[in-house]
This record gives sequence, C-alpha cells and structure tokens, in this order.
Amino acid sequence: MTDDDVSRRLAALESRLGRLEALLGSLDARLEGASLGLADAKTSIQAWVTDYVSLRLQQLVPETCEHPEDPEAVTDGPVLPGTRIRCTDEVLHRLGRIPIPFVRQMVTQKVAETARAESIPVVDVPFFERAATF
Repeated sequence: MTDDDVSRRLAALESRLGRLEALLGSLDARLEGASLGLADAKTSIQAWVTDYVSLRLQQLVPETCEHPEDPEAVTDGPVLPGTRIRCTDEVLHRLGRIPIPFVRQMVTQKVAETARAESIPVVDVPFFERAATF
C-alpha cells in the first residue's frame, strides 16, 4: 500500500465518520423532542381521565337530591366505609349509587383524606360534593 492509498482510505473513513456523527446528532435531537411529546401526552391523558371521572360522578350524584335541613345537627351516625370518618346517611346513599366499586373506593378515600386534612367531624352532602370532585 502506498501513501496515496492510505490517505484516500483515511479520507473516506473520516468522511463516513462525519456522516455517522451527523446522523447520530439528528437522531439524538429527534429522541429529545419525542420525550417532551410523551410528557405532554401523559399530562393530557391524565387531565382527560380526571375530567371524565368528575363528569361521571356529577351524573351519579346530582345536586337535585334532597339535602338535610341542618347538617350540623348530626352528631352521631354511620362512618365512611373503611374509615372512622363520620358521615350522614345521605352521603352513604350517594356513595352506594356509584356503580363501579373501585371508583366508589377512590371517592371514599378522597373524601376521607379531605375530611382529615380539614378536620371535619361529620361529612355532610355539601362537603361530600366539594371533596368528591377530582
């Protein structure tokens, strides 16, 4: 092999490596853009699911139900299922109207967590409607 052959081969190799480096750079840029798109898609899907569940809960627990005259008058009564949080019979009735068990459990947990956080002694219908919204 002569020096000219080695120089040509080296130049060809450098040219190929340059194209490979450019290709890898563009691939890296595409992958970075795709990861941002996935995060946005995930956020969008989570927002849609939250809105859908909220809408379904509003359909299952309409505001036209009769409310107790004086919710403060309830000092003793039933508790939210699986908790020690006191509630009214109307709240239990509304929970019972949620047909999907895991959704019912999610709503119960959300209402119980909110009641604990706000130190609510008895969960009444207005508090339930506010706390059950995701």
